[in-house]
Amino acid sequence: MADPATAARTARILHGLNEIAIDDWNRCANPGGTVPFDPFVSYQFLSALEDSGSVSARTGWQPFHLALEEVGTLLGVMPLYVKSHSQGEYVFDYAWADAWHRAGQQYYPKLQSSVPFTPATGRRLLVPTPDTEAERLLLGAAVQVCQQIDVSSLHITFLPEPQWRLAGEMGYLRRMDQQYHWHNPGYDSFDDFLADLASKKRKNLKRERREAVAHGIEIEWVTGTDLTEAHWDAFYRFYMDTGSRKWGSPYLNRRFFSLIGERLADHVLLVMCRRDGRYIAGALNFIGGDTLFGRNWGCIEHHPFLHFETCYYQAIDFAIARGLRKVEAGAQGGHKVARGYLPEATYSAHWISDPGFRDAVRRYLEDERRYVAEDIDETERRTPFKSTIDLGDLRRE
Repeated sequence: MADPATAARTARILHGLNEIAIDDWNRCANPGGTVPFDPFVSYQFLSALEDSGSVSARTGWQPFHLALEEVGTLLGVMPLYVKSHSQGEYVFDYAWADAWHRAGQQYYPKLQSSVPFTPATGRRLLVPTPDTEAERLLLGAAVQVCQQIDVSSLHITFLPEPQWRLAGEMGYLRRMDQQYHWHNPGYDSFDDFLADLASKKRKNLKRERREAVAHGIEIEWVTGTDLTEAHWDAFYRFYMDTGSRKWGSPYLNRRFFSLIGERLADHVLLVMCRRDGRYIAGALNFIGGDTLFGRNWGCIEHHPFLHFETCYYQAIDFAIARGLRKVEAGAQGGHKVARGYLPEATYSAHWISDPGFRDAVRRYLEDERRYVAEDIDETERRTPFKSTIDLGDLRRE
């Protein structure tokens, strides 16, 4: 598909990661320099989703990645999927789909630029060097693809704010939501973090940590070459148990976990809980260049506060030990605020093909953005930190 700006630039569709060299994709996805390593847009992670069959046309995530080239030089790539549903996205558009269907139109298929099943903020317009023009070309090419294959819409989710603003400049609709992230201003220990909390909150956290392991539970960190198939067998039992109770059909299959253990071991952290000689709970995290990303949790025994200890407090301990500046503990969860996690805006951009429908969604999103901003402001007034603590200093890199 020729870009209208110049015949030398073309946008090519990749129907799978196997249609591009691993080094070419990764040079765009994780170029180094000032861009922190993002495990989720790496070839290793995305190809594990595809090679395991967790992502495919059959599961409703048909790979349709975009590669922007100029005279044989790769200018940038964009993870893209043709979706036949809205599951596994964490930016909910079910109401939009319902409204469009009630109007007698087809909402699906649609295009989705995201990391499947992963509500973590990261670049979606992947360019090897800072290049706003290349990002603009990717945004424009994605709209052209949307129009040429005649789908209802295009959704780019969990964008960093600069790419979100750029998409808005190009006519995309802008959406805001929020998550809860923990920030590390340079703590040397968990006790340093506790010292920044109000006295009552500090006592509550200490009590939760004590009670979480009160029944002889031992917790270990497993990463790198220490990861084994036995660890993945245990964790997959936890994942299936929790996933089946929460959403009915867990998205990831067993082979996916083996593949990330092979391909991304040094960027994987399993927090595993053992009691009476067997694993009873665990949390899967991914280690980025400056962020620990909490992803999945599961258990086969219930113990008070063990979820908080495994997913939130152990993540903080690990981030401090590794000198990571932030913990992203996944989607939703206002209960994280009492445990030192602060509200953070998340961003998505949307292209709606029909002008009338696009205008209706635009008006809705204007109201929604105001509500989200107000909610973030209100939440910041009830964090557990001492009144003398400047939240801006905590967030400062």
